[in-house]
Amino acid sequence: MGAEREARACAAFYGTRDLAPTVLSCLRCLRHFAGSTAKRCREKHLEEALQLTRVLSEGLQALGEAEARPLLRCVLAFQMEATSSSSSFQKLEQMVTQLAVGKEGLLAQEVNTLLAGLALQGEVLSPGDLQSVSMFLEESSLGRQHWRQNLASLLQCLATTLHWVLQGQPTPGSTWGYLVIKACLQVFQALPKDVAPLVWSTTGKSETLQSLLGLLLEVVWGKALNKDTRLLAGTALSMLVNTAPQPQYGASAVLTLFQLPSQGTGELKFGELVVEVPPVLEPDGLEKLVLTRGLLTCCKMDILSCQLEGFPHKACLLLDMVFPAVCALIREQKDCHYYCFQACALWLQRLREGLAALWHLTGTHILAQDTKLLQEVSQLLWNNAETPVEGVSEFIHSSFRLLLEIYHLECQHFQDQERPLYQQMLQRVVSMPWQIKARYVPLCTIVPYMGSQQVLDAYPDLPQHLLSCLSTNHLCPAAAEVYKVLVQQQCSEWRGGQQGTEVALAEQWAQRWLPLLSQALCSPLPILQSNTANHLLTWTLRQLPATQALLAAQFGGQDTMSLRAWVSLLKAQKSVAGALPLGDEALERLSHCLGTHEEGVRLAALGLLCCSPNTNQPLSGTEMQLLQEFLPLNLNCDSSSFRQLLQAAVRKALVRLRDSSLAQLRGKAPRRSGLAGGAEQLTQAVGFVEWLLQLSIASLSPGSNYQRKKTALLLLAAVLETCTDTWSPDRKKGQPPRTMATLLSYARQSGCWDFFSQPNLLALLSCLQDSTNEIRDLASELLVRYFPATFPEPIALALFQLAQDTLGSPRVQEAEAGAVLMKTILQKSDSGTMKSLSLQAEAALTVPSRGLCFAQHLLHVLQAQYKVACQDLLRAAATTPMHGAIAALRRCLLQVPEVAVSMQAAELVQSWQELLTCLVTTVRDITSLLLGALQSQQGPGADEQAAAPSFAEMGNAIGSLIMLGKGRGREEEEGDSVLLSEEHNLILTCCWVSVKEIGLLLGGLAELLLSPALSAAELGPLLPLPTLQMATRVFQEILLRCRHWGAVEGCSMGFTKFCAALLNYPDPELQAIPRAVLEQGLEALSGPRSSSITRRAAGFPMLFLCIVSGEAPVQARPLLTHCIQTLLTLATTALPQDWDQTLDLPQVCALHVLQTLVRGAGLGGAVLCHATPMMALALQGLGSPCWAMRNAAIQLFSALTTRLLGQPWSHRDGCPSEGLSLHAFLGQHPKLGAVLLGELKVATAPTSGGPLLHPALHAILTLLAQLQPGADSPSSPSAPFLEPLLGLAESPIYAVRAMAAKALVPVVPPPQRCRLLLQLAQQLPAAPGQIRSHNAVHGHLLQMRALLASATGTGRLSVEALHPVALQLEARGWLLSPAQRCPLVRATFLQVLTLLPTSFSPGFAQYIHDTISTKLGSLAQGGESGCAEPQVGSAVLHQTMAHFMCSEAARLADSERIAAVCSLLQQPNPDIQLAILSWVIAGEGGTCKEVENALGLTLLESLGSVLQERRDKEFLRLYLEALLHLYRDPSAWSQEASSKLQGSSASCLEMLLHMVEAECPGPDLLFQALCAASLLLAHQFGDEDGAQVERWCAALEECSQSTWSEVLRLAAGRSLQMAGADVVWRSLRAACPSLVPVALRLINMAIHLLQDEEREVRHEASGFASLLQQSPGELLRDGCIFVQDNVGLQSLLELLLREFGEHPETFNSLLQHLPILDLRSVVEELEANKAASLYKEDEPNVFAEPAVLARQLLPVLVQLLEKAPTGSPLHASALQWLESTGPSVLRDLQYCKHCWSQGTAVCWGMKALGCAKLHTALAVLLVRAQLVAQVLQVLGEGATTMPGLGCGTQELEQELELVQGLLVQHGLAPVPNQDNAPGKLGLLWGTDSSRHAAV
Repeated sequence: MGAEREARACAAFYGTRDLAPTVLSCLRCLRHFAGSTAKRCREKHLEEALQLTRVLSEGLQALGEAEARPLLRCVLAFQMEATSSSSSFQKLEQMVTQLAVGKEGLLAQEVNTLLAGLALQGEVLSPGDLQSVSMFLEESSLGRQHWRQNLASLLQCLATTLHWVLQGQPTPGSTWGYLVIKACLQVFQALPKDVAPLVWSTTGKSETLQSLLGLLLEVVWGKALNKDTRLLAGTALSMLVNTAPQPQYGASAVLTLFQLPSQGTGELKFGELVVEVPPVLEPDGLEKLVLTRGLLTCCKMDILSCQLEGFPHKACLLLDMVFPAVCALIREQKDCHYYCFQACALWLQRLREGLAALWHLTGTHILAQDTKLLQEVSQLLWNNAETPVEGVSEFIHSSFRLLLEIYHLECQHFQDQERPLYQQMLQRVVSMPWQIKARYVPLCTIVPYMGSQQVLDAYPDLPQHLLSCLSTNHLCPAAAEVYKVLVQQQCSEWRGGQQGTEVALAEQWAQRWLPLLSQALCSPLPILQSNTANHLLTWTLRQLPATQALLAAQFGGQDTMSLRAWVSLLKAQKSVAGALPLGDEALERLSHCLGTHEEGVRLAALGLLCCSPNTNQPLSGTEMQLLQEFLPLNLNCDSSSFRQLLQAAVRKALVRLRDSSLAQLRGKAPRRSGLAGGAEQLTQAVGFVEWLLQLSIASLSPGSNYQRKKTALLLLAAVLETCTDTWSPDRKKGQPPRTMATLLSYARQSGCWDFFSQPNLLALLSCLQDSTNEIRDLASELLVRYFPATFPEPIALALFQLAQDTLGSPRVQEAEAGAVLMKTILQKSDSGTMKSLSLQAEAALTVPSRGLCFAQHLLHVLQAQYKVACQDLLRAAATTPMHGAIAALRRCLLQVPEVAVSMQAAELVQSWQELLTCLVTTVRDITSLLLGALQSQQGPGADEQAAAPSFAEMGNAIGSLIMLGKGRGREEEEGDSVLLSEEHNLILTCCWVSVKEIGLLLGGLAELLLSPALSAAELGPLLPLPTLQMATRVFQEILLRCRHWGAVEGCSMGFTKFCAALLNYPDPELQAIPRAVLEQGLEALSGPRSSSITRRAAGFPMLFLCIVSGEAPVQARPLLTHCIQTLLTLATTALPQDWDQTLDLPQVCALHVLQTLVRGAGLGGAVLCHATPMMALALQGLGSPCWAMRNAAIQLFSALTTRLLGQPWSHRDGCPSEGLSLHAFLGQHPKLGAVLLGELKVATAPTSGGPLLHPALHAILTLLAQLQPGADSPSSPSAPFLEPLLGLAESPIYAVRAMAAKALVPVVPPPQRCRLLLQLAQQLPAAPGQIRSHNAVHGHLLQMRALLASATGTGRLSVEALHPVALQLEARGWLLSPAQRCPLVRATFLQVLTLLPTSFSPGFAQYIHDTISTKLGSLAQGGESGCAEPQVGSAVLHQTMAHFMCSEAARLADSERIAAVCSLLQQPNPDIQLAILSWVIAGEGGTCKEVENALGLTLLESLGSVLQERRDKEFLRLYLEALLHLYRDPSAWSQEASSKLQGSSASCLEMLLHMVEAECPGPDLLFQALCAASLLLAHQFGDEDGAQVERWCAALEECSQSTWSEVLRLAAGRSLQMAGADVVWRSLRAACPSLVPVALRLINMAIHLLQDEEREVRHEASGFASLLQQSPGELLRDGCIFVQDNVGLQSLLELLLREFGEHPETFNSLLQHLPILDLRSVVEELEANKAASLYKEDEPNVFAEPAVLARQLLPVLVQLLEKAPTGSPLHASALQWLESTGPSVLRDLQYCKHCWSQGTAVCWGMKALGCAKLHTALAVLLVRAQLVAQVLQVLGEGATTMPGLGCGTQELEQELELVQGLLVQHGLAPVPNQDNAPGKLGLLWGTDSSRHAAV
């Protein structure tokens, strides 16, 4: 407050002088600066003050010192209060210097006076004082001069302060100690010459500095708990070492420091200072890290590299002391990985700096190939290259780079030609699996030293590996970096070698990289395509522009992948070149991209339109036209990511429009050819924004679906953010330009951009009543941020009444909407509005704070509801549930910034304290009431019951409440019902939601009220200790007595915030609360009890998680350590001899709590340091005799595995395709590796009594199987695992053998796979008599199969490498023959052979084929020699053989083998048939068209007999599915296929249709049957089949209904796509007029399915529409691109107009989509305002939008009328419709005028604003009215005389205009004359020459 006082004195002093105006302006800016909290605002005000200071400087120079002193003193006072911000302090320093020109002595005097008051002799410095000391030392030359003169007193104050801090330890999260050590550091750094004599001189040594040194050592040794403080102390000591006058002195002091840990207590000589060595209270090893990192951070190089005395060789600190310390740290400090590797990188950096000095000292190589130093550094980096700790990978990367740079410099210095390190590193990289991210870091580093060609030659698989990485997000950046490094290296080599042109360079690039980019950009994987486009494509075009033509030639196809790649190329080219001229053909192709069904293609095309390298580049007319076509059609997309990306793209377009318009208004617009003139450009820009605004507002109607409203809100947010001048202080980017007001004025003069009009306000207010949080919150945010500060009073009053009503709704969504309404009203009201509201607060008219007044009102509402609940909980749950009021209190107290500000006002503190205490008391009473109501309070100890009630107890308790509420006794209770009644659900909802809201409220309150801003000492805590203790008991009660997971989860979120606030608050009493709760929980956990806690109270483990998660992450987490150690001790306690299985054992509870702690996201990796004992405990628990113990142990093991390995990125065949290698895993957790290995050895140790069960074995194998292979290293820690895993091949348990095979894969490095495969093959018996154990044979085969399967794809082994393995297998071919009696062994052997198809000799391949053919042939003959009974595994063998036959036939494309497969399919053996059908469905034969054609013909040939037999539904389903798969492409149907069905086609179709119509085969079979019928109909359809077409169409109509299952609707859509287009085109022929009604029904059905709520159904229907866009001759669909749903709908309507406009049925079929809603009943329901029930009936199709479709159909219906000639049947249909509809439309218009013109709707008008039914009914009414007017106009006077009408066209239009105007005023209709339909009719794909422009 000193600055404010000086400002007032300064203003009074200059009040009458000439400088007064400027001085006052400057003071105003400084006050605004001091009062602002947002950084941008502070910087803005300070910059203005600095500008004024420059003006004042000239005036002050003419004045004397007395006249200048007040202003100088004032600015210095503000500077003293700005010491927490370096940038602000620097600017104020500039101001002071500017003002003191010519008066430097006065300034020095004032600074001395100011700083002299800080360091008074022996006083403790406050944190603010310490910040001032530091800032003046760092930024002020006069400050440094003052402290130099007063160094002794400053050191004394620092020593006193640090001593006090270490004795008192203010708080765990306090920065006091950090600040005092920072001040010490800056003293040593800024005043080295003044400090040096105090340390190194015998005459000048300072006792004060000696004391300070001892205190710093105490900090380093752990006296301060804060890790950052200790690290800074190490840096301060190093800075003190730097003051040494001679390097040897400093080195000697450092050497003494490093020897301290081994010396123990004693004396330390540091220069001339002698201090006592502090005793280590709890040695944690961190002191070594502190010293090492401090030295490497700032110690002078001459000290680090000078020769140490007393060593036998030429030793120095850097090589002989620091490096061993770094190595030891990385091996030992697992919880400080980040800082340890930072030290490693710093060491290499300092080594690079001091190479010359070190060469001079040692006279030889430092990193010679055979030196131990190089080996240790390399091993250190490789062992930790995969460390998952955040930030470590960057240090590893820089360390590799520095290591190779140092090696390169040494080789240059000593002129070494041989440089083997490069080749060794490259070989290691190549030997590692591609999934390991760490391999790409050294690869990038090697390339500049080895050259690109040498790297690519040694690593031929690199391009394919890069493709795999680009399809994996976490590997993508590494792969992109490798590509860039290689291409840059190649370009430099090519340019340096041949001096070629850019085209020649591009051709060189294409030889190596064009296939890679083409394959990636055309990939069907969206992630691969987008990553390549984002990370590689643009960069490539910038480096090599000539590659554009080469790439464009690759993407000329018409498939969607080529289109997307082409658009990505255009976008990259535009970002590089700026503008992009496109011709007519390119524009037409771009239009296709904007309308395709693929979201990725549409978004890419949209991005191309909107993006530009310069934000002031205006949108061309083409771009705006395409956007206006695109946006309305994409508002209802149901993909969240699409909506977000759509908003981002449109925001870019709006920024371009805004910035180009501003540039045009300033006259600085860049001149570009092809663009409109300045005035026209401005008009277009303003018009486009206005159009987008109206489109967004019109889409916010409650009748729109969620998707459209969410997209519209996002677009509206983009418009308001971009095109208004609203300043948002909390945002760093996106602020409006300073000249925005100019553009706004221009737009408003044009009658546009009325963003805050009444209709827009009402549209957003309707969104506040939405049923989804996303819509409500986003609408509220837009209202609060952009709209005027207060609502109009009538609206505010109506909103408040609506909020009051909805807060009392039992429906959770409505109550939450009421809470959002309350919060929004609070934020948009002023004192006048508050007085008008009927608040229930006594102080409503006197309390100056709106937030306090509102909170009092809501608290009174809550208390009134609580009283009702006490009397009758059932009535309260139905009419006045409490969760709405609690949610409103939470939002108003925690989410309104003004409320937090009012809590800081001194005059309101007492009022807030009283309110908050009352609030906590109230929610405590509510919690007790609700939890007590759900618990049977029976028995003497019921009140003390700690556990939650069981389901039965809750049911009985709620039943009693219901009977009591209904006034009936228990004897009248009705019989039990399986379903819960609505009353039952009402009480449950009220209880659980209220409890959840209470937890969130209390946690948020503690977080807010105990924050530094609201916990100032002078105000006192707003939540006193008793209140906080009461809140703690509330949390305990909820977590211990609640079993509803939603309530527990919400309460846990609040309790975590609560504990974090208490633990970080500077008051020991408050910090003790969570600790006491933890101790109580641990005591309750381990003590005896009479009920189950863990199983019956989901919140009990969460109690522990919340407390330990609240600890500050920078601390050592003592609570977590204590909790885990206690739980481990409890869990390892021996089980009692006679435990009660109905009760939870303490050991089981402890395991469940440990599992919860491990899964807790808030703890992150903090639990990993306890992973080893927890894993040992879990493995031990798996062998417990107690089932509950085993169950808890397996859950703990699963949680630990997930925490240790992370979530799997993706899976292929059950194995993770990316992840951590076993080598890295064991390097990070060596002790855990020892535990796993020990268990494995125990499991494989020989036993005398036969095999024993090892319960932990399968879990260990599962863990190992999830890891990846590592690099081949002789000292690999994974090598000891190999022998035990190989031994498990003999296990008698099948599951162990199978899992051991999977676990073997990560243990074997890829280079060793062939050797191990050969060893395993040699162990197989060469003859039947050599079998020692069938289990061993089977296990070895499983291991071979796993190794071979893991070597597929990018890690494939070469044929040459596998040839020896194949020879061994050929020698053991008998294992496939009948001589091997075990079918499982034969099947596994065949699976191994399948993985080596090209490695065998022709003779052995023929032997395999003959053996399998013989076996399968014997099955066809119905017998099997030597086996009278079925064998275990025989079905597996038969299926494996069938799969092998299919695969070989597809691989070889041999006609004999294909015929053999077809004959197998016709055999009656079900195993073989199912195997072949599943092989077909899996798509494994897709690469061989001959196999697919032959199998398809076979299936068609047998279709009739299969349909007649119907032996098995599952077989029939697979049969039909395989048939449909083979003919999924219409071009696959041939003349031969038709001939196969000749004669049986009609009967097959008849059977299929009968199955669909009359049978109930189940939805899956029905799906296949309908699609199969459609397939036959599409290809065997003749003119005589009209009846069957009718039946087929009727079946489709039945299945397409919204009430039917998704599977059947999907079948209808797919059937339409398969055969519907044929029927439609045939109906247009002159010979088939009878099919026209069927065609209209099909199109009508497609319109319906295009609005289905399932995306897949809409996709199938859009395929039908896409096919109809083609001409009839193109119906084979080659090159047909499926269009987006709304584009398909448009095309269907265009088709109706173009081809079916003359048919009278067309008009009637479209009228079916105009729903008939009873407007009066909807309005009467609103007027009645009945109490809402808990549930409302779900809509069958929540995606459909009748109102939107009605507006879209209106122009189509009008055009149908206008096109029809007079007297046509269509006019007769229209007249008939007018007779039946016209009178009711007129009556409804009159009713609307009556309701909304007389003011009768005022009482329920705001509720009507959010009523979707009403909006839909009104929208459809307006459409019907407009259609009636058009019919009257077209039909003429004859229609006006119809009974019931009584008006002409003109009168009806006037009435319609009046009604529409009334509805617009009330927010119930869009503003007229705005065409906001989803699109305009017309040829969407038509190309106009006027659109030829730059994009």
